[in-house]
Amino acid sequence: MIASIVIGVAIFGYAAWALVKFINKSKKGKCAACELKNSCSSECSIPPQLK
Repeated sequence: MIASIVIGVAIFGYAAWALVKFINKSKKGKCAACELKNSCSSECSIPPQLK
């Protein structure tokens, strides 16, 4: 029974962590959250308020 509780907490904890990470990345925008942003050859549009 204790093992089932630990496994359940681990699964829900990981799901919550992954969801928070996804939301934080999506707030940054497409290019800012990309792992290749330093070496990417495509140009990202800069929002007008940041120019």
